[in-house]
Amino acid sequence: MNEVLRQEKKYLLSYDQFRRLDHTFEQVLHPDSHNGKMGYPIRSLYFDTMQERDFYEKEDGLEIRRKIRLRTYSLDSDFAMLEMKQKQGENQKKRSLRLGREDAEALSRGEYSCLLHYTDSFAMECYGLMNMLCYRPKAIVEYQRKAYVASENKTRITFDFAIKATESDFRLFSPVLNQNPVLDPYLVVMEVKYNGFMLSYIKQMVSLEGKTPTSVSKYCLSRSAGLHYLF
Repeated sequence: MNEVLRQEKKYLLSYDQFRRLDHTFEQVLHPDSHNGKMGYPIRSLYFDTMQERDFYEKEDGLEIRRKIRLRTYSLDSDFAMLEMKQKQGENQKKRSLRLGREDAEALSRGEYSCLLHYTDSFAMECYGLMNMLCYRPKAIVEYQRKAYVASENKTRITFDFAIKATESDFRLFSPVLNQNPVLDPYLVVMEVKYNGFMLSYIKQMVSLEGKTPTSVSKYCLSRSAGLHYLF
């Protein structure tokens, strides 16, 4: 199990602002080793309770909340990452565990007993929590990401775009998901993840674009059809 504790700031950019900042960060930061010209793909399957507890806690802005997801970076991968993100005031704690492809596929069907085969305490915690609170697969979100890393302060900057989702098909590795855009294609979500404080030159670059932190959740966007328009 891997654990990361950090702070996060999110910004909603126009595509033009993204291209300007992307060009600037290319000059001063270290590109993620997986970056191509258009970044790299990410696909996440999110789980939630029968009462949509995690969705509504995010929508209501609760200071302490969680998200549970499976994440893969390739449809041909032989593994996926089981992740739990916990919001604790200003801090975000992310714990993750590598699962074999077969186990990830079992989780995507709502079969959690495969977690009992892992000795890691995080697997046991997820198994207990997901069964006790009746977590079920709820949505898959897919997008492209470009990322940069600053050597100081373990700062990581990501740009996420071409965000699409489905609430009806939970096959994490399927090449034929029927997905729909959930964010205007001219908009890009930028996240700055750091420990302790944001580097001043990064804050200045963002402020030059006239942007302030905002609350935008790709999981909540993915539930736009099933919950935002629920009558």
